[in-house]
This record gives sequence, structure tokens and C-alpha cells, in this order.
Amino acid sequence: MLMPKRVKRRKQFRGRMKGAAHRGNFIAYGDIGLMATEPCWVTSQQIEAARIALTRYTKRGGQVWIKIFPDKPVTSKPAETRMGSGKGTPEYWVAVVKPGRILFEVGGIDETIAREALRLAAGKLPLKTKIVKREDAPNPNENKAGGESK
Repeated sequence: MLMPKRVKRRKQFRGRMKGAAHRGNFIAYGDIGLMATEPCWVTSQQIEAARIALTRYTKRGGQVWIKIFPDKPVTSKPAETRMGSGKGTPEYWVAVVKPGRILFEVGGIDETIAREALRLAAGKLPLKTKIVKREDAPNPNENKAGGESK
């Protein structure tokens, strides 16, 4: 499973998932990608299940990029525990995903195979997604003025 090697603090606040993704919202490496259309926490187990589905269907051909990383710890208290006595222990790790975020990218394989592999991977994830090509997902880093950049 994916998780950070070490963190500055063991426990985090839950936070909010308001707004759209400002980072990771364009296809940077592959030809086709899987974009989130709603906010969600994606656990490391779900990312791993989607990765396995992707690589198995492509028969390990082409290349797969995972664009999200679970770096947020989620705590929980044991069952039948009385209120109080502090926050629970970290149980698992999640990646905070906002709408517009590219989750996976695939390159170097036929488009029909890539679309079917991404569809299977999307079934392993707890959020609604759509498959986008490089042309469909705008790259905000491209030069907007049309002139040469220095």
C-alpha cells in the first residue's frame, strides 16, 4: 500500500473538500487519463486495487502513472469506547481528491485498450470519474498569450 515514509505530525484535522482541483488537473505524462468529477477521499487500498486492474488489463503493456498519493492519516477509535480520552490512533491513509483532478494516466498503448482499462479501474474507486484525452483536458501551464516565453 502507498503511504508516506515519515510525516511531521501523526494526526491531522479532517479538513474540507470545497472547490475544484488547482493542481494535477491536466494530463502531463500519458495520452489518456481518468479525471475525478466529484470530491472524495480515496484510500491507499482503493488506489492499489485500481492500479492492479489497470496493469492486468493492459497485460503490463504501455505505461501507467498514478497521479495521487495518500498522505492524509485517518484516525478512528475502537468500538464500544466511551467518549473523551482524546483522538483515536491513525488507521489508514487517504488522498484528498477534488473535482478535475487526474487520478491515473496511461500511455504507449492503443486507445480502446486504455479506455477499457481505465473503465475497470474506475469501478474500483468510490467516486464518479470520466475518461479524458490529452486534447480534452486543458493544460494551464501552456502559454496562453501565444507569444514566446522567456
